[in-house]
Amino acid sequence: MKIHKLLLIALITFHLSFAQGKKINGISFVASRSAIDAKHVKPVIAVNGNYVALMPFGFFRDLKKPTIIYNSNRQWFGETKKGLEHYAKEFKKSNVKIMVKPQLWVGRGLYTGYIDMDSELNWKILEDSYQKFILEYAEIAQQIEADILCIGTELEQFVAKRPEYWNQLITKIRNVYKGKLTYASNWDEFKRVPFWSQLDYIGVDAYFPLSDKKTPTVAELEKGWQKHKTEIQKIQQQNNKPILFTEYGYRSVDFTGKKPWESNRVEGGVNFVAQKNATQAIYNQFWKEDWFAGGFLWKWFHNHQESGGQDNNRFTPQNKPTENLIKKLYAQ
Repeated sequence: MKIHKLLLIALITFHLSFAQGKKINGISFVASRSAIDAKHVKPVIAVNGNYVALMPFGFFRDLKKPTIIYNSNRQWFGETKKGLEHYAKEFKKSNVKIMVKPQLWVGRGLYTGYIDMDSELNWKILEDSYQKFILEYAEIAQQIEADILCIGTELEQFVAKRPEYWNQLITKIRNVYKGKLTYASNWDEFKRVPFWSQLDYIGVDAYFPLSDKKTPTVAELEKGWQKHKTEIQKIQQQNNKPILFTEYGYRSVDFTGKKPWESNRVEGGVNFVAQKNATQAIYNQFWKEDWFAGGFLWKWFHNHQESGGQDNNRFTPQNKPTENLIKKLYAQ
């Protein structure tokens, strides 16, 4: 009888862990100045995160000089190669899986979707530089056995105007990295990305407008999802690839569903109910779908105790009611 009870417990444990693992319950883990250890990983585990997106950065100062600077001593540790390797090692100790998501930053905060060159020479400089940048991180992703590599984030004009470059680049990445590939398209870009058939996931940064109300209900937000969900399903069916929300999340601010992509520092009333409702609504609409792979919550800081909190109207759910909600949802 005792053996049977132990077997039953083992089976229940297995099925629970399988149920948690079948969706990517991801956290976008922000790079910091310093190293991390178990105390920084523990809060991610506490909300039942089973993946983290680790985000090294490259940058260039303006579009006239598009050589990407990266792995520099002037960058924060977490944005560099050594930082990526270190962060991955710490998370893998706790069996948290990794998506490597190298990103670009353009001087004066220019939106990356607007990256566009004024000459063939500058296109060639950018393309050669980006290839070097992404292939080096592809090599590291292979070395650390990352489960997913995101080959770019919100590069709409670059993708639209240079499709052959991206086709060739994906082939080169595949020669280096053997895991799953995605691309993080902006919410209003994903329908036009030409290379979904070459990747493993259709990646979407899911900042879709849902409601003009100050504090919309869960039902109102779910209603706002319907037209977007139809478009997402259409692209999914055309390409026969699962959808992955490479980023999703909401600020704890009034009107959070109106323009969810806004990340500027304009003042707005702190609104935890709006953030919580929007998080519940996106989960209700997508996590039960078999064509949906999961998503990466935007965003999570390493210094958990000092992050978020009662006066914070930013994206992080840390030390807000939405943190407990994520813990509940990611456990299902």
